Amino acid sequence: QAQLKESGGGSVQPGGSLRLSCASAVFQHMAWFRQAPGKEREVVAGYRNVGGGKYYVDSVKGRFTVSKNNADQILYLHMNMLKPEDTAMYYCAAANVAYDIDWSRPSSYDLWGQGTQVTVSS
Repeated sequence: QAQLKESGGGSVQPGGSLRLSCASAVFQHMAWFRQAPGKEREVVAGYRNVGGGKYYVDSVKGRFTVSKNNADQILYLHMNMLKPEDTAMYYCAAANVAYDIDWSRPSSYDLWGQGTQVTVSS
């Protein structure tokens, strides 16, 4: 069974950058979610394999970029201008269905990684 494995988390100061990686396989839909303590899991960015469509939640637009290396099947999340409110566990998610999904809903995805912690603090 295919698995997802995230890496690249860490601790940075506000304004810093990190790049998260998700080692995966070929999936039609992938996304990055995050969950802070005491809060619900929320979507950060989505990626559609066909056409390379990319989607972002408003709070990260202009700061985060999702990309995929199709040769190695690695999904990236490039995070710039990090803020303390970006602190969370970040998860990679995937769904291998051909039809359109609601990219922002956790229930749309059936495969999840174990997460990588991102901490933004001065």
